[in-house]
Amino acid sequence: MSADDKYPAESGRRRFVKGVVGSATLAGIGTGSAVAVNTATSSSGAGGGITQYFAIENTDGPAPRGMPQVPVKKNDAGELVGIWPDTVEDGVAKMQLGGSTYTSAAFQYCGVQTYPGVQPGADQNNVFKAAASPPYDWQAEQLEPGDPITADLFEDFREWNGGIGKAGLGKPAMANWRSEDVPPSSTIPVQVLRSPKIIEMRENPPEDIDGDWLRATTTEDGFMAWVDKCTHFCCVPAFKAYEGSAKFGGEDGVYCQCHQSIYDPFSIVNVSFVALPRPE
Repeated sequence: MSADDKYPAESGRRRFVKGVVGSATLAGIGTGSAVAVNTATSSSGAGGGITQYFAIENTDGPAPRGMPQVPVKKNDAGELVGIWPDTVEDGVAKMQLGGSTYTSAAFQYCGVQTYPGVQPGADQNNVFKAAASPPYDWQAEQLEPGDPITADLFEDFREWNGGIGKAGLGKPAMANWRSEDVPPSSTIPVQVLRSPKIIEMRENPPEDIDGDWLRATTTEDGFMAWVDKCTHFCCVPAFKAYEGSAKFGGEDGVYCQCHQSIYDPFSIVNVSFVALPRPE
């Protein structure tokens, strides 16, 4: 490592610097900053303001909060589909799901509030589509970018681990959601995970997790999903994808190579933040 290489190779951080700097310009209002995300108390536009949502918990690193969960179901073709709220109210899409209010405002951060797919009335396909350049060899070998993510791809979910951390925690994929015919810079990144732990949690929800919400937003065979934008600096983390994650305690979680934030997909928490408004 050269003297001026301040990011250790094992952190994987260098490769993300360019993307991180770019993320701060997505909305033109400093969306790369956690301070901007959490202090925009007076908002113009649609859907801005204090928003309650369910997230996979942030457990370490500088990220201020968890990444928002995307409720998931399967269609008749076995494709995995993100549930989009079916009613527009006060400028956002809303619905009651599992006894709680689910709103599209949960996704209005890190520039996502400017993306076409987050418009409540957008005519978009909700099927999860394979992302380009995934960090998982299995996905790169079996799927082309834009292919539907289907349940049959995860049959080995009880054994898969990709050589990172413990085996048996589940099998992930990287996807895009509600992003048909939009530029790459406006695609909504999603991570999909099938895990035996989700099956167990549905049957016996931990006391600190809302069981009704969990059962309404995951599938009986263990699929879950979340919007994959780190709440710290808007990078795209991944579950059990990076060898360097073990040095920071993130090998069995969702690890962000930017600044080593870690998320636990098996801890679903109800939190709030100040959603950024969609430009009018």
